Amino acid sequence: LIRFVQQPQVLTRIVSAVFALIVFACLVGDGYMNRTDESKLYCVFNHNEDACRYGIGIGVLAFLACIFFFMVDVYFPQISNTTDRKYLVLADLGFSGLWTFLWFIGFCFLTNQWSWARTEEVYIVADSARAAITFSFFSIFSW
Repeated sequence: LIRFVQQPQVLTRIVSAVFALIVFACLVGDGYMNRTDESKLYCVFNHNEDACRYGIGIGVLAFLACIFFFMVDVYFPQISNTTDRKYLVLADLGFSGLWTFLWFIGFCFLTNQWSWARTEEVYIVADSARAAITFSFFSIFSW
């Protein structure tokens, strides 16, 4: 078990899952707020619902993909068919490349919308929004 967890692809998968979980949790927990005079919830990223949805979406899908590919890593030594192994490695490589690109887009999108948000409206949840932006940036490199 220790030797398995010390493998580089397993470590990066665990780190990627933690980063995705942090982004998802920050946006679900503190990504929406309401004004004192209204009951409708607004996204803290410049009231752009798409920014919160995008961050939550790629965070959840990245976390689920990490779990899936972690299970592939567990069973990979038991797969004897080289064709199946090749397809699994290519799927992992392709998905990782796609998700690297999507995290980059997410980082740029969240950063842009955060820069247009008014500071007097988001002072309470600013730390969670900054954490979501920061860990989406870190996720670019972990994927």
